[in-house]
Amino acid sequence: MSKPKLLLSWSSGKDSAWALHILRAQNRHEIVGLVTTVNENFARVAMHGVREELLVAQSAAAGVPLWRVPLPHPCPNIEYEQRMRVLIERAVAAGVTHMAFGDLFLEDIRAYRVKQLADTGITPVFPIWGLDTTRLARDMVRSGLRAKLSCVDPKYLAREFAGRTFDDTLLDELPSDIDPCGENGEFHSFCYAGPMFARHIAVQTGEVVERDGFVFADLLAG
Repeated sequence: MSKPKLLLSWSSGKDSAWALHILRAQNRHEIVGLVTTVNENFARVAMHGVREELLVAQSAAAGVPLWRVPLPHPCPNIEYEQRMRVLIERAVAAGVTHMAFGDLFLEDIRAYRVKQLADTGITPVFPIWGLDTTRLARDMVRSGLRAKLSCVDPKYLAREFAGRTFDDTLLDELPSDIDPCGENGEFHSFCYAGPMFARHIAVQTGEVVERDGFVFADLLAG
């Protein structure tokens, strides 16, 4: 019996990567694509600022095709929702019945996702929802998952954290009021190694810049 087809919302970060790992362990769905919003002006992952070539490398290492959603910059919410509707129409036509998200505990974000998928024929799935983020962060590191902090919100975290590796040392040095998985938007990441990938993705930390109120580390392939 064939499994229901599922798309995974893919930010390029550790949480969506871990969601992929858990979905595979559960083995209930056929994962047919990684859905990523890409800034069409700069060829970078929206919000995370990760170069598209690194996103492509992730897709290859995961063995799952990319489903890109190009977004203009700036992108009003009405335009975002319109482009996501196009994606959903494509997914339904391809027989997709489920879409997974790597959200952890933000109720408003989950409610928004559920609302946007209502009456589309696609059921939202939240494979890592409700996990304790302190324990989860350590479990990720213990599994071999590694990521670079690609974006830091300087209102919460010092800019020196941008470009650093998500590992035990970083977790030990995070201020106590920062969620260890950055679920409140304190930081975003690019996952380059872990049990969800067939191989490590070579990545280097380039220039660190401040833009639009955030600090971005320009991550480079190789």
